[in-house]
Amino acid sequence: MRAAPLPTTPLPPPGPRLIPIDIGHPVYAALTDPATAFWALVDKTRVDAELAGGALLDGYRARFDEFARELHALRFGLKPSGVYLNPTERCNLDCRYCYLPGEQRSGGRHMPVQTLLDSLQALKDYFASTMGDSGRKPRAIFHGAEPLMNKDAVFAAIDAFGDDFAFGVQTNGTLLDDAAIAFLTARNVSIGLSLDGPAAAITDATRRTWGGHSVHGKVLTAMEKLRGYGSWSVITTCTGENLPWLSEMIELFHAHEVPTCMLNTVRCTLPGARSVKPADVDMGRAFFAALDRSHALYRDSGRKLVVANFANIVLAILAPSARRLMCDISPCGGGRAFFALAADGGLYPCSEFIGLARFNGGKLLDGGVDAALSSPAFRPVIERDVDRFSPCAECAIRHFCGSPCPAEAHEMNGGMGRTGAFCEFYKEQVNYALRLIADGKADDFLWDGWDEGTETTFQLQ
Repeated sequence: MRAAPLPTTPLPPPGPRLIPIDIGHPVYAALTDPATAFWALVDKTRVDAELAGGALLDGYRARFDEFARELHALRFGLKPSGVYLNPTERCNLDCRYCYLPGEQRSGGRHMPVQTLLDSLQALKDYFASTMGDSGRKPRAIFHGAEPLMNKDAVFAAIDAFGDDFAFGVQTNGTLLDDAAIAFLTARNVSIGLSLDGPAAAITDATRRTWGGHSVHGKVLTAMEKLRGYGSWSVITTCTGENLPWLSEMIELFHAHEVPTCMLNTVRCTLPGARSVKPADVDMGRAFFAALDRSHALYRDSGRKLVVANFANIVLAILAPSARRLMCDISPCGGGRAFFALAADGGLYPCSEFIGLARFNGGKLLDGGVDAALSSPAFRPVIERDVDRFSPCAECAIRHFCGSPCPAEAHEMNGGMGRTGAFCEFYKEQVNYALRLIADGKADDFLWDGWDEGTETTFQLQ
């Protein structure tokens, strides 16, 4: 299946219009304009009256152009400020849903130490040109496969460029021994782990070594060693194997004092992941129950466990430019807010594309970042625009969702002008977030201080 090429010039937004949405709340409905991501919560009995005119519609019309410019800048005006570094193709695990081909993970290459150092120097120079004197460091996340398979290169890079980048390491946790933890925590490197079940049998259904051995206990040990550290998190990939236990995952993370977790839908880029994809309705039922459980634990203990991927949806509604992740906007962050460096030195829009050779934008040390960003490999990702294809173009919440993920849409559904794997789930996630906002509970699901530096630009009660 071949999708038609996407236009390269953004279309201007239509004039102000508000679309009613039943969010499943007993009192409130939402009105939203997808052209600007503007929204309001109104009493269900007043929907028709508000659409007919009055203070809400008049106030919005007066600010429409301003809001349209702000959303356009967020969608099309960003420059990269982060990079995913993949220092090796290898991994010591054979996870069923991995987006990297098995032949790479079992016998792939390591990036030589000097190549990684030269690459970071080139990236330092590039980010100096895009970020200038903003006072912020570019983010550099060592990603996988399993970055600690090439630990010597990773640690040499962190030591050499610790003053130039805000580093993070996303690891399966099995190689995170005492010495590695001491090195990373002493340098304030953020550490991300992965765990898919509250018990070994559940984790083992999707995450095991190549020899079929469990890694559950090793990850729990790493979590215990990181307790009290200020910058760590755990990802759970949600599949048909672990959905019934997502609430128990929340309980385990809260008991281990995990500051932040992610309950990510499985990315269905490669066929192996599609074999464990849950149905949207099942995903929603388990996910929202887990969020409810996280809130109950917070109310009982006073200690938050932020589910970061959901918190980002709440931010996409409350303060779009304050969102911390760039998967749930269109175009997504790939090639706009960040890009990925593969172990062979090639540049890709995102790590999700590294197993797909057609999205290789060329070698960093040969052509540089700008050549990759303008390459035919990157352009289809950068230009993927939900305003231009169905059903997203007709969807009232399309800029709270972004129809992720482009790699998934391209490989699973046949092109960039297609939805990803969990369309109905994302709609219900936005409805759930709007219900929390209506009930005054949204802050309970967000990082403390999330609104520092933000400005209220429209408020009408």
